[in-house]
Amino acid sequence: MRSKLFDLLLAIWTALFGLAVPVLWLCGSPNSAIRSATRLWVRGALFGLKHVVGLRHIEKGRQHVPDEPCLIVANHQSTWETLASLLLFPDVAVVAKQELLAIPVFGWYLRRSPMIVIDRETGPKALREMIQQSQAALSEGRFVLVFPEGTRRQVTDKVEFKRGAELLYARLGVPVLPMALNSGHFWSPGSTCKRSGTITVTYGELIPAGLPSAEFSRKAEEILEAGKDPFLR
Repeated sequence: MRSKLFDLLLAIWTALFGLAVPVLWLCGSPNSAIRSATRLWVRGALFGLKHVVGLRHIEKGRQHVPDEPCLIVANHQSTWETLASLLLFPDVAVVAKQELLAIPVFGWYLRRSPMIVIDRETGPKALREMIQQSQAALSEGRFVLVFPEGTRRQVTDKVEFKRGAELLYARLGVPVLPMALNSGHFWSPGSTCKRSGTITVTYGELIPAGLPSAEFSRKAEEILEAGKDPFLR
């Protein structure tokens, strides 16, 4: 019941931001204003999760987050991390799939934040666009977040990167921050039901740039696998 109540309140909250779309559009859709509005929407969503559903989060290893922009790789267990990352890293560029743009209101804000939106069906073209947009985001002083597994996975699935993560690491030439989550225990893939509890976000030690691609993947996968489920440690 609490999960359903949250969904209703989130729909109302989202509709309020829909009213701001014509105003922002008439103002030329300024990036800074849209990013601020997007973060406010996410802040409200997390507030609702905390006080209606009882779903909170804590961070561990925040000292590993560098001052300079870098590439962030995270395991992907739920919708939660896609939203929360916009507050965990206020000026982050998230690599997101094209389908998210179809979400009413949120898709409009997502496209103009701007995020790095790719169409996975286009294959090599999608990889090129992901690299180019990631390079542009880093040059603007923004962190880049990618979910190397490509889609949400069950909590019991082993962390395994898609090939594009290695290519992105090699081409960007920046350190990588591993970010492990256990969000799937409370908001599992394919389910609309949210459960109370505490999501743990664990940041691992930075992986330096310049490693062989296979070594990078192995190291990052091991860190995320070890940190994704604190209940088992």
